[in-house]
Amino acid sequence: GRSCLIFGFTVTVGMFTAVYVFHSNRTLLSVPKYTTPNPEPAPIQREKVPVRIDSYSTSLRYPQPQSLKSPRSDVMTVTPWLAPVVWDGTFDSSIIDSLYQPQNLTIGTTVFAIGKYTRFIKGFLATAEKHFLVGYKVNYYIFTDKPDEVPSVALGMQRNLSVITVSKFFRWQEISMRRMERILNTIEERLLKEVDYLYCLDVDMLFHNHWGAEVLSTLVAAIHPGYYKNPREVFPYECRPASQAYVPLDQGDFYYAGAMIGGLIENVRALTRTCHQAILIDKQNDIEAAWQEESHLNKYFLQHKPTKLLSPEYLWDDTKPKPPEIHFIRFSTMLKNYAEVRENV
Repeated sequence: GRSCLIFGFTVTVGMFTAVYVFHSNRTLLSVPKYTTPNPEPAPIQREKVPVRIDSYSTSLRYPQPQSLKSPRSDVMTVTPWLAPVVWDGTFDSSIIDSLYQPQNLTIGTTVFAIGKYTRFIKGFLATAEKHFLVGYKVNYYIFTDKPDEVPSVALGMQRNLSVITVSKFFRWQEISMRRMERILNTIEERLLKEVDYLYCLDVDMLFHNHWGAEVLSTLVAAIHPGYYKNPREVFPYECRPASQAYVPLDQGDFYYAGAMIGGLIENVRALTRTCHQAILIDKQNDIEAAWQEESHLNKYFLQHKPTKLLSPEYLWDDTKPKPPEIHFIRFSTMLKNYAEVRENV
C-alpha cells in the first residue's frame, strides 16, 4: 500500500511539473524579441489624402482631364522629381476641396511683426480672410515684440488668432536668422497638437486672389519671383564652402523664397530644426550666410526636395510688371521703404 501511495504521489508531481514547464515555455515564446531603436532619422511624413466614396458625389461636375493635352504649355508644371508646380489652369479647386475638406484639417500660419512691421498686420489679416484657405480652419500665430499694437481684425468662423510675444534683436538680419529657432520652439511647445499643416509667411504682404487647398502638400516651397527665369549660375546661393548653406555653382534646382515655407507640421519641424542647427554652426564659425535663413532654406531644399512648388503667382514682387505667364497675382509684397521700416542695419 505504501508503495502504491509513493508511486501515485510521484506520478502526480510529474504531471504538475510537465504542465508547468509547458506553460512556461509558451509564455517565453510569446514574449516579443527585444529590438534596438532605429538609428536612422525618421522618414519624411507623407500626407494622407483618403479616397472617400462620398467625396465623389454625382453632383460634382468638371471637364474630363485630357491625357494627351497639357493644361499649360508655356510654363513648367512638374519638376524632374515629379513634384507639381502650381499655376493657374493646372488644378480644379472643386476637386481639391472634395478631397481635403472632409479631413477636417487645421492649417497654422505664422508671421513675424517685429518693430515697425506691426503696421503690416492689419492688411495681411484682412486680405487673408478674403482669400487664404477660405472654408478651412486656420490658426494665425503672430510673433511680435509689440503685442499691444496687434490690431483687431474680424475673423471668420473657425479662424483663430494667437499673439506670441518675442524679444527684439539689434539687426534685421539677426531677426531673420532667429525666425527658424522661434518657429521650431513653438512647433514643439504647442503646434504639434494644434495644427495639421503649417505655412510660414512674411507679414509685409497682401493676398489678392484665391490661395487655397491646392497649396497643401508634404513639403512646399515657393519659387522666388526674381529668379524664376534665370539659370542657376546667377542664383544668390551661399558660395563659401565654409558655410553650412553652401551650394556649388553646378548644383541647385530653383531659387526658393524665404517668404513662404510650408507643409505637414512634422516636416516643417524637421526643416526648421535642420536650418536652425546649421545657422548655429555658421555662427560658431563667425559666418553669416549671404541671405541668412533663405540661404539655409535653399540648401535644405536641395537635399530634401519639396513635394510641391508654388509658382510666382503665389509670391509676387509688386516692384515688377506682371508678365503674361502670371494670370493671377495671388500674394505679393507691399511697396515700402526698407530703410525706414528696417530699424537696424
